[in-house]
Amino acid sequence: MIRQPTYRESSEESAVAPLPMAHLSIEIGHFSLDEIVDETDKIRAEFRRAVPLVRAFTESARVEFGPDARVSTCYLADDYFQTDHKPAEVLDRLLGVAADAGLTIDYLARESGCHEAPVFTGGVAVGEPIPVAAMVAARLIAQPEEEETANGRRPPTTESGWLCNGRREQTGRSRAAMHREEYVPPREHGAREHSIFLDVELWHDRRDERRWSCPFLAAVWQLLRLGMLRYHGAAVVEPQQWLDGRDWPTAWRDLPPVVRLNEQAAPFTAYRTMSMLPKRYLPIEHAVRVILDHLAIDDDIAAYVTAQGFAEGVGVPAKVVERVGHLLLEGT
Repeated sequence: MIRQPTYRESSEESAVAPLPMAHLSIEIGHFSLDEIVDETDKIRAEFRRAVPLVRAFTESARVEFGPDARVSTCYLADDYFQTDHKPAEVLDRLLGVAADAGLTIDYLARESGCHEAPVFTGGVAVGEPIPVAAMVAARLIAQPEEEETANGRRPPTTESGWLCNGRREQTGRSRAAMHREEYVPPREHGAREHSIFLDVELWHDRRDERRWSCPFLAAVWQLLRLGMLRYHGAAVVEPQQWLDGRDWPTAWRDLPPVVRLNEQAAPFTAYRTMSMLPKRYLPIEHAVRVILDHLAIDDDIAAYVTAQGFAEGVGVPAKVVERVGHLLLEGT
């Protein structure tokens, strides 16, 4: 039995609610709603290819964690950037082709739930939704560096919505007459000989509305799967069981942020994640890792998950990004 240590959040003085943990959470693909509706054969082929890969990762987890290793699968539906299709139109096709391919999807999540997560009780949303994205954004380590903000060239990340993995390029006029402007190229933090510099847009504000970027929501998605988020000490999302034969709601907002499709599934949250994605998502996942590297993770939650893993003989890396894995697939 897992020992459940008790910690307190220094900011809220709220107990960190325990979450059941799988050893590994496997995300299977990510496709636009249009692709699911209009290119069903393509999705079926990709799911068929995923079946032996899921088996391989599951077996690898058993080698590492023992024969009783807990592995769950999940799929994130893009209802944040696409709203033209109703849930039934998309989800019946998605789960139908998964079944045809012999692929089990344990959990289905909504990408808009990484923005705001409504709290569901008894299948009904209650109270105000949890502002998940804003909560994570509040933990960003300010960028750019002090010397960049001091001269007014660029506002900090919290104002600009841009985050980089190093020092941005700098220009300034030389004091000597007739000389060209001085130029200092961008430089990646921790670079050895050459830099791979990345500047990521996290959000933009238009007409008093904040629109979160795909990389930022994907970073939130990883934190949810890793069990690294709490709201006043409580879980941000709790998967709701979705019974076979139950009709999907007519609007995405009426669907819980995470639904459990398989009653026998291992927990949704896990010590490690693996995302099997089309290779076109490489730039986004690079950005996700930069974002995760620039978050001040709650110390109490981190300590809790570390202690929970220790009780099970699972080593939990101090850096959350080291708990995230990717497999980028060719031909998609």
